[in-house]
Amino acid sequence: MVTIKCRNLSFSNIQAIFFDKNGTLEDSEAYLRSLGQKGARMIDAQIPGIGEPLLMAFGINSNTLDPAGLIAVASRRETEVAAAAYIAETGRGWFESLKIARQSLDEAEKYLGTTPAPLFPGTLDLLKSLSAAGIKLGIISAATTAEVSDFVVRHELTDYIQVQKGVDDGPGKPDPVLLLQACEALGVEPRHTLMVGDAVGDMQMARNAKAAGCIGITWVGKSDHVQGADVVINQLDEIQIVID
Repeated sequence: MVTIKCRNLSFSNIQAIFFDKNGTLEDSEAYLRSLGQKGARMIDAQIPGIGEPLLMAFGINSNTLDPAGLIAVASRRETEVAAAAYIAETGRGWFESLKIARQSLDEAEKYLGTTPAPLFPGTLDLLKSLSAAGIKLGIISAATTAEVSDFVVRHELTDYIQVQKGVDDGPGKPDPVLLLQACEALGVEPRHTLMVGDAVGDMQMARNAKAAGCIGITWVGKSDHVQGADVVINQLDEIQIVID
């Protein structure tokens, strides 16, 4: 068994650790901000005047992205539905509104290309150390499973990440089903796992699944974005391994 220590708090008997992707392992702020801006412009081109309200809904203000905002933490499906709701307010039918939102975000993604966002400092070193210590690792993200898999391949993390969970047609965070399914895939019990994430949804999901603990990471230094965390860190290297 392994003990994980973060600052003054220790978690004993840990067998697996799950990480969020965006904002936790991947420095995706610039990409998500550009995605929201481009998507809002594409929708505004079809429905003039909706762009600015959409940006506010996405959590984008000028060139800043709210780490707790819609486009930063919601699943793709949730983002589409939220955008469609704004479109529907202009008098469009629901199915037309949803189609406009989905196509605009798809086109925005294609326009931005496939250049991957960088890993945060210390990500690879931490994953290597945890894996070497015998801890099973997984990613649980609001992105789609395909996007999570692409992230793992692009950054050559397949030797360390053993389970990749995204939100496709099922429920998203903070529903515990994602973490419970990840535990089942790894053959571990939730009480022997930790969740590391940068949003309230990550913390609530871990608690709902009765995980051993939840570690909030806030690269931007705003701990209110990870309310409910057992401990809050500012760098991944604050996660330390203690062999029992």
